[in-house]
Amino acid sequence: MTQAHFDQLHSTLAPAAFGRVAVLFGGKSAERPVSLKSGNAVLQALQSAGVDAFGLDVGDDLLQRLASERIDRAFIVLHGRGGEDGSMQGLLECLGIPYTGSAVLASALAMDKLRTKQVWQSLGLSTPRHAVLASVDDCLAAARELGMPLIVKPAHEGSSIGMAKVHDIEQLISAWQAASVYDAQVLVEQWIQGPEFTIATLRGQILPPIGLGTPHAFYDYDAKYLASDTQYHIPCGLAPDKEEELRQLTARACEAVGIRGWARADVMQDADGRFWLLEVNTVPGMTDHSLVPMAARAAGLDFQQLVLAILADSVEARA
Repeated sequence: MTQAHFDQLHSTLAPAAFGRVAVLFGGKSAERPVSLKSGNAVLQALQSAGVDAFGLDVGDDLLQRLASERIDRAFIVLHGRGGEDGSMQGLLECLGIPYTGSAVLASALAMDKLRTKQVWQSLGLSTPRHAVLASVDDCLAAARELGMPLIVKPAHEGSSIGMAKVHDIEQLISAWQAASVYDAQVLVEQWIQGPEFTIATLRGQILPPIGLGTPHAFYDYDAKYLASDTQYHIPCGLAPDKEEELRQLTARACEAVGIRGWARADVMQDADGRFWLLEVNTVPGMTDHSLVPMAARAAGLDFQQLVLAILADSVEARA
């Protein structure tokens, strides 16, 4: 990363320039516990930097709170539906409140794993073969077409909630039924055997990729937020040319979706060295186990600097 690129990551605005900032967290999605941790971490960082920030746990009274409070801009730390899917972004647009992260369309698209894959496929970007499950017959057809093992996931959830790796048709049917509790639309993908990488983007710059290692079947909820044996590799372990290929793929994938401000993409690499796009998150986690703060540290930004950079982008992008 050049000095010019590094400088672009930082916020040069004084804390007072942000005005009164509402940190939106909590919400009603299955990712509420993670959002509470992320939101409190962001709130503490902003307040310690001298920003006039307050927390707002999003509930049924949200519209009244937004209308009654003086809010100059919002820092969205809502994971999952109701905060990461474009609905909160649309509400803030209607109220004329600037906010962090991607706009309505990109947020809604990235939250829908199926539509994101379809966009990537239309542009020739590699993403695992897949099928949509809505019945036992769909499970049987997917097993015939895609083979085993497979990964089952709700199409509109994050944090690996409702996901399962399956090795036979009985497991596939069971995993589809379990995932259906979270989402009426369930996606099944071809299993890619190989290392997993996560790549954050901040203010138009690709941060150092992170190589992930876990003894679990995959990088699931427990490995992300609870386990102490998850491995994070920075540098990621790729040769320089392959790392550059990974960075370029991530940039193209995020551009295709319309990402703005910050995000994090997840990518697998198969035995032949080919990269496969899994998904992109428009409001990544900001807990002590989270990957974007880890990547930012590798780029030379501490947590407070990262939070200020994300918030500054909300000012500049919508000034």
